Amino acid sequence: MPKINVTQPFLPPLEEFVPYLEQIWENRQLTNSGPFHQEFEKALAEYLNVKHLSLFANGTLALVTALQALRITGEVITTPYSFAATAHSLLWNNIKPVFADIDPISLNLDPNRIEEAITPQTTAILPVHVYGRPCDIDAIQKIADIYGLKVIYDAAHAFGVTYHENSILKYGDLSILSFHATKVFNTFEGGAIICPDKKTKQRIDYLKNFGFADEVTVVAPGINGKMNEFQAALGLLQLNYIELAINRRQEIDFLYRDGLKDVKGIRLLPLPINTRQNYSYFPIIVDPEYPLSRDDLYQKFRDHNIYVRRYFYPLVSDFPMYRGLVSSAKSNLKVAKIISDSIICLPIFPALKVSDQINIISLIAKV
Repeated sequence: MPKINVTQPFLPPLEEFVPYLEQIWENRQLTNSGPFHQEFEKALAEYLNVKHLSLFANGTLALVTALQALRITGEVITTPYSFAATAHSLLWNNIKPVFADIDPISLNLDPNRIEEAITPQTTAILPVHVYGRPCDIDAIQKIADIYGLKVIYDAAHAFGVTYHENSILKYGDLSILSFHATKVFNTFEGGAIICPDKKTKQRIDYLKNFGFADEVTVVAPGINGKMNEFQAALGLLQLNYIELAINRRQEIDFLYRDGLKDVKGIRLLPLPINTRQNYSYFPIIVDPEYPLSRDDLYQKFRDHNIYVRRYFYPLVSDFPMYRGLVSSAKSNLKVAKIISDSIICLPIFPALKVSDQINIISLIAKV
C-alpha cells in the first residue's frame, strides 16, 4: 500500500496558479499588503461571513498578536488538549497559562472547570475549537461576562464552521485561524485574526507591521506578521475549491463512521448538533475493550505505511516549560489525560481513495 498521510493538503492544479505568479512578478510587489493580499482579505471575509479580518503569515503570529491587541496580561485559562502554539503564544507575551480540564464528549474546555480556575490575576480565556467542533460558546461567554474577562478563540481547526447558521468565528472578542498546509483550507503557511470592529482591526494591522501607522510613525511595538503575495494568491485560488474539498471530507467521514460503528473498543465522537462541520479531522478513541492498546494500534498503522497521528499527545501541560505549573497536575486534568492517551486521528483528505480508506477500516476491524 502506498504511504497515506493524514495531513496531505488539497491543492488545485498547478497550471491554475501560474497566472497568479505571473501577475505577482508583473506587479513587482511581493509583500506589504499588495493587491492579492487586499483582494484575498476581502474575499475571505465574504466567504466566512465576517466583517473584519486581518491576514497573517501564520496562525502562531496571529495568536501572539491577538493577545497584544487586547492588552492581555496576568493569567489566561486555556486547554492542555491542543497544539503547543496555543500555550506558547501566552509565554511569548509573558502571560501565565492556567490549564483547565476538558469535556469528555466535545474534547473542548469544560466551562465548569473554567470558573473554578479563575483568580484575581485572570484576565482572559483562550479556548480551542478542537477538531473544528464548537466550544460551549454560550457558557464560556456567560463566565467571561460575570468576571469581566476577554475571550480569544483558537479556531485553527474551525475554518468555515457555523453554529446555528452563524460563523463560529464571530464569537468571543477575537478568533484566530490557521492556514497551515495541514488544515482544511491552506496557503502553505498563513493565518488570520477575525475581529468585531474596524478600530480593533486597525490596531491589529499596525501590530502585524512593526507598529507602523505611516512611513515615519510607529505607534506600538509590533512584529513582522504580514502575509505575502504568494500566500494570498494561493488563498484566492483555494477558495474556488474549498466547498469541493469539504464535501469530499464529509463523504470520507461518513464512510469511516459506517465502517467503524460496530467495532468493539473503538469510540467515535458524535457529530455536534446545529453545526456545519468542515470535517477537518477524524479522531477515534481506543478504549480498553479494544484488543490492542492505542500505541500498539498506532504502530500497526505505521508498519503498514499509514501515517496517523496521536493528536493531541502528549498534553501541552506535559511539556517541560509547563509541567511545573500547579494547573498542570494530572489530578487537575483527568479527562484530558485519558483522551490524550487513547486518541488517534485517521487520514482524511480529499484525495484519499475509497480503496485505501476501506483498507484502513479493515485494519482496525480485523484486529
